[in-house]
Amino acid sequence: MPLAAQKRDEFARAPAPRTDVTIFSPLDLPTPNRMRTASGAPGPDYWQQQVDYRIETELDPIARTVKGREIVTYFNRSPETLDYLWVHLEQNILRKDSISSQTDGGAAVGGPSEHSDGVQIARVAAAGAPLSFVVHDTLMRVALPQPLAAGAKFEFEVEWSFQVPKQVFRRYGTMETKKGTIWELAQWFPAVAVYDDVHGWNTLPYLGTGEFYTNFGNFDLAITVPRDHLVVASGVLQNAAEVFTATQQERLAKARTSTETVMIRDKDEVGDTASRPKGDGPLTWRFRAENVRTVAWASSEAFILDACQSGDTLVQSAYSEDSLPVWGKSTQMLRTAIEGYNKRWFPYPYPVATNVGGIEGGMEYPMIIFCSGQNRKSEQGLYGVTTHEIGHNWFPMLVNTDERRHAWMDEGFNTFINKYSTVDWFPKSKTPKGSNFAGMLKSPGVPIVTNADRLNGMQLGLLQYEKTGVGLLILRESVLGHERFDFAFRTYIQRWAFKSPQPADFFRTMEDAAGMDLAWFWRGWFLEDAMFDQAVERVQPATERRGARITFVNKERQVMPLTFRATFEDGTFEDRRLPVELWHQSDKVTVTLEGRGKVTEVRIDFEQMLPDIERTNNLWKAEG
Repeated sequence: MPLAAQKRDEFARAPAPRTDVTIFSPLDLPTPNRMRTASGAPGPDYWQQQVDYRIETELDPIARTVKGREIVTYFNRSPETLDYLWVHLEQNILRKDSISSQTDGGAAVGGPSEHSDGVQIARVAAAGAPLSFVVHDTLMRVALPQPLAAGAKFEFEVEWSFQVPKQVFRRYGTMETKKGTIWELAQWFPAVAVYDDVHGWNTLPYLGTGEFYTNFGNFDLAITVPRDHLVVASGVLQNAAEVFTATQQERLAKARTSTETVMIRDKDEVGDTASRPKGDGPLTWRFRAENVRTVAWASSEAFILDACQSGDTLVQSAYSEDSLPVWGKSTQMLRTAIEGYNKRWFPYPYPVATNVGGIEGGMEYPMIIFCSGQNRKSEQGLYGVTTHEIGHNWFPMLVNTDERRHAWMDEGFNTFINKYSTVDWFPKSKTPKGSNFAGMLKSPGVPIVTNADRLNGMQLGLLQYEKTGVGLLILRESVLGHERFDFAFRTYIQRWAFKSPQPADFFRTMEDAAGMDLAWFWRGWFLEDAMFDQAVERVQPATERRGARITFVNKERQVMPLTFRATFEDGTFEDRRLPVELWHQSDKVTVTLEGRGKVTEVRIDFEQMLPDIERTNNLWKAEG
């Protein structure tokens, strides 16, 4: 019998006193230090690297090529001397000899792709002198002319290019429309890998499922495209007078003072030469993005563009006529989602938020998200993907998660905040209950904390997204309550905004700010594959001296607070909510009711908030 099955069998047997090592035992977390403290907060010696980029890039739609030159400034904030730099070349995932192509070819995240030659590096240099480099799969190691001391900075440049295949597995690519091609460009430039206090250089290869973990920095972008294109990107547009007509500039100014959607270029203007600045040749669009972990952009001659203002944020959408009518609501959906997250968790940290309707079904980058432009009719579908993707600007764009190792801290936390966002756009909807997701516990064997690249597509969605999101929903609704959870979760976001937490930092912060030992919850729900099953074993009738006694059993490894309703013969009832500590000593407990009447029914979790895998044993009824 496999070890996991043995464990389940052990805890399914008759209840007995708990041994020394139980689900309640303290977690084996890394030893706190001056970098990452016992409270879960960044310590006085916390550091992280900073990488700034000045990128000039050009799109050639005919040749389907993107080429660029970037000047990279690397700030070594660590206390260590570095002998070389590692750089991500994520377009190399499409090479025939890439690790991904020789395994699943990216199928885990969207299906097969055309192969390409990946990133073509034309030059790597510093101070005019070439730097030696070697490429291994999706990584490039750059030799430094001399060791980079702690506190020093190093500037170098890279010239590169790649071809955009007609079929791309995920995250970027092209969509053909009636009036032109929509280009979405993401994970598109050589980006320096993270060097941190936990793993040193983070050199996990890009396989497709695990997304990315990057450094914060400032970006100056110069994007050259055909004159008839409109461009949207991470960052604030710096040269509107050069790339918009006078009329479009006036409309943009109006949008900045309006919560209602203002058309910058409407569908009837697409293809009209009067909707673009006069002149010949391409145009260069300039953007600046500050304190972001990456940048992305989109360009098309087919773009309709509209916008409005939400607080200090310009909210806008770029899409084609093919995506109407539902995409006409995109900007208001985006504004609504942002304002909901602002109110509940933390203010949106950037001056721009853009939704792009293109080939990508759903992907997020700082200040810009890609949602399916092929969705023309489903309002529920568009709002669902919009609120999810913009939610990622909190996790992981603000709280900088290592998505290669801990995708649940990105996708799962975002899935959780999404569950409260739906009602913002659909007021009649209700927050889901944990009992709706009991089925996810019936496929044990893999815990949430498993590396994303080691999961198949079904496991990724089940564990990293839904099980994590439902776990936090249960923690808020059934364990801590709203005030206690919200204070702790907000504290986590505030502590780690624009920083890079590890799982232990999250666990410790939540316990520190909520004032509760949650080792049992983290262990059972996140670190193990425990199942949950509470049952009513028997009911002893009331006597003259005491109320009825009800014996409950916790039949599986996972524990939760015990909530039940006892209904008496006269129709009255008694509700009880008992803390999880009830299960400290044994998997079997007996509770005495305060009422003295005859009990006709006992129902565990009568509000159905918990994911009990066997609800038939939650109900006891008196015979006759």
